[in-house]
Amino acid sequence: MAHRFHPSLLREYDMRGVFGATLSAADAYALGRSFATVVRDNGGSRIATGHDGRLSSPLLESELVRGLADGGVDVLRIGLGPTPMLYYAEAVLDVDGGIQVTGSHNPPDHNGFKLTLAHQPFFGSDIARLGGIAATGAWSEGAGSVETMDIMDRYVARLVEGFDGPACRIGWDAGNGVAGPVIEKLVKLLPGEHHTLFTQVDGYFPHHHPDPTIDANLEDLRTLVLQNNLDFGLAFDGDGDRIGVIDGKGRPIWGDQLLGLFAQVVLQQRPGATIVADVKASQALFDRVADLGGQPLMWKSGHSLIKSKMKQTGSPLGGEMTGHIFFADDYYGFDDALYAAVRLIRALGLLGGSVTALRDAMPALLTTPELRFPVEEERKFAIIAEIMDRLHHAGADVDRTDGARVTTRDGWWLLRASNTQAELVARVEARDQAGLDRLMKDVESQLEKSCVPLGR
Repeated sequence: MAHRFHPSLLREYDMRGVFGATLSAADAYALGRSFATVVRDNGGSRIATGHDGRLSSPLLESELVRGLADGGVDVLRIGLGPTPMLYYAEAVLDVDGGIQVTGSHNPPDHNGFKLTLAHQPFFGSDIARLGGIAATGAWSEGAGSVETMDIMDRYVARLVEGFDGPACRIGWDAGNGVAGPVIEKLVKLLPGEHHTLFTQVDGYFPHHHPDPTIDANLEDLRTLVLQNNLDFGLAFDGDGDRIGVIDGKGRPIWGDQLLGLFAQVVLQQRPGATIVADVKASQALFDRVADLGGQPLMWKSGHSLIKSKMKQTGSPLGGEMTGHIFFADDYYGFDDALYAAVRLIRALGLLGGSVTALRDAMPALLTTPELRFPVEEERKFAIIAEIMDRLHHAGADVDRTDGARVTTRDGWWLLRASNTQAELVARVEARDQAGLDRLMKDVESQLEKSCVPLGR
């Protein structure tokens, strides 16, 4: 029987919707049937599934599994756990792909699916193909088997494999996301003193929203670090694939800054390697990679897009300003915030000093966090096209890798359409406040010309 997904559900690098509005249990079943068809066409027969702690996730995962099995694919259910645990299962077990049910960092009523096939990201035209298969009802038929496996302890053991880092005093904030149970196991295997916050999984996220890119969500962790005089703090998003860091003074270290620290270590071991970062990353990062003898590569935002580009270029390290960090030097190349946390501790032993000292040494640039401007889902890409057309006719210096990244004498600004939400995303960086103000006026002018409410 044919099934039509809501158009907004089929995103560039995953599937995401609002449960009860644009996403339902029927969608999960149809996804299972459609993905089973793709898996079998690809010569595969077995898929791993996992889910996060959102209230709708168990139901969606159950229907997904039913759809996969009815499509003739055997299913290995690894249960509740972070997205990188599902990626780990897909990498090391005898399976042909994986699907994680997760709403990531989005509001509690949002949910969706992240997919892999044959150890490769599954995104873009692949996801669009699922929509076409469902719409025609051209599904494979069968009766796949279903089994369960508890892989969390094995995953945690892999996180600390070969650990040789120093003993630190660290705060950990899971934000009631699904990284919590892993953190509780992980800290028992690490040296030092560890203080944990909100490690009980709760899909209502009662303490704060699990998005470490928003400074307000770091306030509980900041208080913990400052009151206990800890060395630094670590925060995680709802499904454990994005990391947030604050130093001993409570200052945030954003994903691109963190990537610069990791690049110092990786490039010592892989001289001249390509380091991939998204278009929202600071110019200081790209300059730092070049100064270290690496090859900086700016690429499109999105975890699947970064992973794919890293595979194409043989890059051992990549990341996004939003805290997705990808290690492919002695790990698997997927974004794993828990592994990034362990690598940060290890990096301190190699680089010397403290997280606070490393933060002190970073370039003194003025940067905004991600600035988000709600727009209609149907208009967001058209608005960016309008803006790029105006910039072209004005003779601006524009990088079109992903949206419009405009360089001026003051610094740079970026406007792009979000691939996961109905909004435009901006970021601005300058050497001084006057330059930042001028660049912000440029951004606001472009938004006003396209009738986008500034909301500020």
